[in-house]
Amino acid sequence: MPNVFNPPWWAKSPHVQTILPVFTKVAKPVLERQRLELPDGDFIDLDWQARPEIGKPIVVIIHGLEGSAQSHYARRILQACKEQGLAAVVHHHRSCSGETNRLARSYHSGDTDDLQFSLSLLQQTYPQSPLLAVGYSLGGNVLTKYQGEYQEHSLLSRAVVVSAPLQLSACAKRLENGFSKVYQSHLIKQLQHKVNQKLADPELAGAMALSPMQVAHLNTFYDFDDKVTAPLHGFLGVEDYYTRASGLPFIKCITKPTLILHAKDDPFMTDAVIPHSSQLSDHVEYELHAHGGHVGFIEGGTPWKPRYYLERRILDFLLANDALSAP
Repeated sequence: MPNVFNPPWWAKSPHVQTILPVFTKVAKPVLERQRLELPDGDFIDLDWQARPEIGKPIVVIIHGLEGSAQSHYARRILQACKEQGLAAVVHHHRSCSGETNRLARSYHSGDTDDLQFSLSLLQQTYPQSPLLAVGYSLGGNVLTKYQGEYQEHSLLSRAVVVSAPLQLSACAKRLENGFSKVYQSHLIKQLQHKVNQKLADPELAGAMALSPMQVAHLNTFYDFDDKVTAPLHGFLGVEDYYTRASGLPFIKCITKPTLILHAKDDPFMTDAVIPHSSQLSDHVEYELHAHGGHVGFIEGGTPWKPRYYLERRILDFLLANDALSAP
């Protein structure tokens, strides 16, 4: 059965599931970069592993917070696509492709405009190719919101959402407690570094109303989102951002086949991300596993060479029969 996941005895810990994949060697993909110029003067980058043959599907990969095409999960799904002869492309959020974006603003958990821009370009360029997508963590929340916002106008034939923080406020608070603070600290340092790079640019600093010293004190997602993410992206404050950007309320509006995968022991989450049956659209398949951590789902192998559930499950769902025709 494709939806049965059982971790090996040595990977039952959510932290092993979350951390081990980061340190496990995955072949570096050979990628071709395509830069997209955005209407507001900024840019985003697509990294292609292979372009599609006429009529063949394209798998669009949407990475998580501060991720990229080089993230462990992105490398693995790229490798799995290569093995199956599938065209695959990574949609980078602004500033995540190795080059700082041009504007003071960056990206956030509810930004579906850039994704729509990428998908529209792909559809125009490859009109006979069905578009399939998988979103991880923050990218999964973006993908959920996109599917719910665009509904039957979604440019995707099918989608998979992995370990998404569908209730942002609850997830931000979860990361302030216990060992989860380690994950928060690691990610916040990366975000602070990017903000400081922009503060060093006189043309951008004026739009931010912050000093490097103030940025250094933004040590939680709640504080960072309140002082940086929310004001830079047109929200009234952190609560307004979390309310409007969370993917959970959009699930019931989805009209295209979508699989949502969560682990109950995800150290980034609480039970607040788990939708009630009344919140699930008939077009959504929801899988909640007892174990799996955050974007982990190690199902076997050895600690030195783990085997994963994700790639098999993702492609099984995306390549179902009705995915082979463009929307």
